[in-house]
Amino acid sequence: MRIGILTGGGDVPGLNPCIRSIVLSAIDLGWDVTGFRKGWQGFLNIDPGDPASIAAFTYRLDREAVRGIDRMGGTILHTSRTDPRTVKEGDRTDHVLCVLKALGIDAMITLGGDGTLRFSAHLSAQGFPVISVPKTMDNDVHGTDYCIGFSTAVSRSVEAINALRTTTESHERIAVIELFGRRSGETALLAGFLAQVDRTIIAEVPADLDILLPLLAADRASRPSNYAVCVISEGARLSTDAAADGSDIAQSATKRGKAGVGQRLARQIEERTGIGTVVQELAYLMRAGEPDAMDRMVGFAFGGLAVQLLQRGEYGRMVALIDGNYQHVPIDTLLAGTKSVDVSALYDSGVYRARLLRVEGMPMFLY
Repeated sequence: MRIGILTGGGDVPGLNPCIRSIVLSAIDLGWDVTGFRKGWQGFLNIDPGDPASIAAFTYRLDREAVRGIDRMGGTILHTSRTDPRTVKEGDRTDHVLCVLKALGIDAMITLGGDGTLRFSAHLSAQGFPVISVPKTMDNDVHGTDYCIGFSTAVSRSVEAINALRTTTESHERIAVIELFGRRSGETALLAGFLAQVDRTIIAEVPADLDILLPLLAADRASRPSNYAVCVISEGARLSTDAAADGSDIAQSATKRGKAGVGQRLARQIEERTGIGTVVQELAYLMRAGEPDAMDRMVGFAFGGLAVQLLQRGEYGRMVALIDGNYQHVPIDTLLAGTKSVDVSALYDSGVYRARLLRVEGMPMFLY
């Protein structure tokens, strides 16, 4: 059998361990593995009749190619945010299928977030064998409790939040630390709880500044060192924000028409309370560098399970972690809903704090 691998969407630590696991597991079965560069965009750049384009966007993955990559962050296959159905030339699903046939690919394993895996489900619906692997630092793929990259993003965030305490305290200010999370506030919720910040604003609950700002001022005044820390999801909304359709936050940072929510919150703090702020967008630092132990473990396990499913002929599946157990679900499961914070169970919206202390009977990541 000849299988293909690609990574799509934003990179996260843990992708390379998963790639290594897939390759070594496949080689042990006597299979060949082809890596596709730059996600689904790589397919669109391949002309099946042009060997140069094939060479530019594919390469054979063997033991030597994946040696030591588990210690590296990012993805050796590189990535893109392309859905072949929505490019300006129109739906190019047929081109993807043509490339797969021309290169003799019998099955695909795709590593990605919601966007990448939606096309994977579409490709599976066309009858092509696909196994998908969920990854996203926001942990917002519906159908799995855990996505590769989440643990490292939380770990990086906690380290940075605690490091920023020193300068915030030295200047007796209020720190506003913005984390990635457009649709889900899960990363901010857990990072804020583990760093024990004063207040955490998540994407699911709008922040009423008439309530939040007095709380932050009181938090600062309650400390002899006279500072406070607030974490906020990039997709959070403030009571002072005009109604929006969400299109701005979907743009890259350089194309957005207004300041990020962290900046907007800091301005309101200074204007209404007179207290100075420290503003920090952690952004890409959350997904930079090598994976932590959890993302290495999940990456290895997801990769091995994906190959096992192909070996058994169980196509059209997404590997998953559910209630702490490795499982797999139909590949189109993510289309059935959206994954976000269970506010009633995990968050106190009245005081903008995580509610994570009732843990008996819950899995490790508290979902």
